[in-house]
Amino acid sequence: MSVKLDILQIQEFLPHRYPFLLVDKVIECEPGVRIVGVKNVTYNEPFFQGHFPQKPIMPGVLILEALAQATGLLASETSDELGKGMIYYLVGIDKAKFKRPVVPGDQLMLEAKFIKSKRNIWAFDCCAEVDGEFVASAEIRCAAVVE
Repeated sequence: MSVKLDILQIQEFLPHRYPFLLVDKVIECEPGVRIVGVKNVTYNEPFFQGHFPQKPIMPGVLILEALAQATGLLASETSDELGKGMIYYLVGIDKAKFKRPVVPGDQLMLEAKFIKSKRNIWAFDCCAEVDGEFVASAEIRCAAVVE
């Protein structure tokens, strides 16, 4: 069964809000397996004012944050334990790689695949693409904790 989420449904799961909510929609989600989200990158993103004014490029750390937010959505769809009273924190990034810049007008496709969970630590294999071209990848770990 594949789940799709719009921005209002995403806001029910993630505590992030503008300008730090970096997943616009989920086009595919197989709970416990994988998720595919979308970030539409526009010129009016606040980070483009300073990164860089003459050649706007989405910061790599924000690409990783978008991937981490996608993992939060996958975990929320996978486990009832990550419901009310729980918050999901980024606790580790390994093997991060970047291949090409992300610029205004790009549609960033965010994919996270569940690897394992142990003692409220969740691990994911993540990849970002634009137009089918590899942009970035990383192994991301997050922890679910009581607020």
